[in-house]
Parts: sequence; structure tokens; C-alpha cells
Amino acid sequence: MILFIHGFRSCGLGQKSQALIDHFGRDEVLTPDLPNHPKDAADALTYLIDTHPIDLLIGSSLGGHLATYLNQSKHIPSVLINPAVAPHSLLNDYLGEHEDCHGNLFKVTQDYLEVLQQQYRNDLSSNERYLVLLQTGDETLDYRKAAAYYADFDVIVEQGGNHRFEHFEQHLPHIAEWRKQHG
Repeated sequence: MILFIHGFRSCGLGQKSQALIDHFGRDEVLTPDLPNHPKDAADALTYLIDTHPIDLLIGSSLGGHLATYLNQSKHIPSVLINPAVAPHSLLNDYLGEHEDCHGNLFKVTQDYLEVLQQQYRNDLSSNERYLVLLQTGDETLDYRKAAAYYADFDVIVEQGGNHRFEHFEQHLPHIAEWRKQHG
């Protein structure tokens, strides 16, 4: 079963998760709306991993950070889409109130950033498995940071695109094959 991990201010059911459902089937893909605070999101994801037969994580942006954090103990093959590598420094400019995709208000506080920093991993283990999909046109994150951070793993860099990752659905056959090889 695939667990899709959405990004900052996003929600479980969106363009990428719908493409995953269309390709793999509704019974094969979990697409939860996660709590906005990274500690609560990690706790919710841990619960889902512990109670479902998850064999692949797919994380987008901040969801990529969360998948990487969880892999410190869970070691589940992960596909990361334009992942946020060090979100504690990226979101420093986002202190204050925000609205998620459902209109719920939440705050990025110093505590929020501290949790992200605690979740950050300086080193990744060679027994972890990642497929990292990056687009150079990402207007939110510098793709080169993710390419360097995950350099020892399977990294695909596409010219152009954007932070949402254009034409994600075209990568689904490759993701399915990678899943078979690393599952």
C-alpha cells in the first residue's frame, strides 16, 4: 500500500494523489489530510504506517522531509517529489498565521521550526531507498539542494517544470517499476 504525504498548506487529495489513485487503485493508496504541525503530522503518519501494510511512501515538498524523517526508523522505500531538504530554514520567513487547503488557520511558530529542525537528518543511511524527482523550474525550492542531499540515491532531474511537479502522471509507470525493484 502507498502512503501519500502532502506538503505545507496542502491536503491529502489533490492532483498528485488523484493520479496515484487512478494509476494504482483506490485500495492501494492512502491520502490522509495531515495535521499542520510537523510533530502531529509525524505522529499521524507513524500511526498509519503501524496500522496499514505500507510498502511505499510518496512525499511531496514538506511531505518529502517527513518521509525522510520517518525512514530513520521505518526504512520504507520512498519517492520524493521536489522534497524540502531543510524546511526549518526555508519556513523561517513564514512565521505567523497561514491557511491550509481547507481554510483552517494555523501558525508557524518558533516551536514549529524547532520541531522541523529536530526532524532534520544530517546523514542518510545506505540501506534507505529513495527515488527523488526534481524539476529545475521549482520556484519554491532550490532543486540543487535536494540533488546534493540525496546524491547517493536514485535522482531524476528534469529541466523546467515547477514546484507542483508538472506531468507527474508520466512518472507513474517508472514509480511502479521502482517500487517492484525496491519493495
